[in-house]
Amino acid sequence: MKILVTGYKGFIGQNMVKALKDEHDLILFEWGELIPDLREVQWVVHLGAISSTTETDVEKILTQNLDFSIFLHKHCSEHGINFQYSSSASVYGLGDQFVEDAKPSPVNAYAWSKYLFERYVTHNPSSSLVQGFRYFNVYGPHEDHKGNQASPFHQFAEQAKSTGKIKLFEGSESYLRDFVHVDHVVNTHKKFFNVGESGLWNVGTGSPMSFLDVAKHTQSLYGGELDFIPMPDQLVGKYQSYTKSDNTKINECIRKWNV
Repeated sequence: MKILVTGYKGFIGQNMVKALKDEHDLILFEWGELIPDLREVQWVVHLGAISSTTETDVEKILTQNLDFSIFLHKHCSEHGINFQYSSSASVYGLGDQFVEDAKPSPVNAYAWSKYLFERYVTHNPSSSLVQGFRYFNVYGPHEDHKGNQASPFHQFAEQAKSTGKIKLFEGSESYLRDFVHVDHVVNTHKKFFNVGESGLWNVGTGSPMSFLDVAKHTQSLYGGELDFIPMPDQLVGKYQSYTKSDNTKINECIRKWNV
C-alpha cells in the first residue's frame, strides 16, 4: 500500500517508519515541508503534532494539532483515503475513568487540541475510514530529542548513566501510569489497516506501574542513587496521578476482525 506518515521525524514516527518501510510505499511529511501529492495514497497515518504538555503557545498548538488535522481529515474524506490519527489519554484529565465514552476533562492546551479534533471527527463523518487512537504513556527507542517530555524510562536511564543519580518526584510510589512500549502502538496501527470500521480506541497495557518502580527498574540496569525532589509549581494540580487503559473496546474490535 501507499501510506502517508506525518511526523516521521518524531519519536513514534521514527518507529512507525521503521516498521512499515519494508512492506509499504511510504510518503513522509513533517510540519513546514511542502504537502505531498496524495494521489493513489490508501492510508494516512497522522502522527505529527506538538506533543509537549507544557507548551503555552495555544495558537501554535491549535494551528498544528487541530487546524492541520482538520485539513487532512477533509482531504481524506473528499478523496476516499483512509485516515488514522494519534490522540492521547491526556483527554481524560485527572479523573479515574479511562473508558472511551467517559467524559473528557483536558487540563492543558495539548490535551484540549487532541480532544477538540476527536470532537470534530465525531461531528463530521467521513466517506472513508477514520480511526483514532488514544495513546497512554508511550516509551521506547528514539526519545532522545524529547528532553523533559521523554518518558521516565528514558529520562531515568540517561540520568543514571550521566550523573549517577535518578531524580524523581516526592511521592512517586503513588504516581501510577499505564506505560506502553512504542512497538505495541505501532503494531496496533498495523493491525487496524485490516479493520473495516471507524472509531476511537485506547492504546495501553491496562496495567499501571509507579514511577518509583520504573526508577528501581532503571537502577537495576544502570545503577544510580534515587534522588527525590519536590514537584515543580507548574505541574501542581495538573499532574495525572493514575492512568489505566480500559482495553475492553479495542480487544473486542481485534477479536471481531481477527487481527
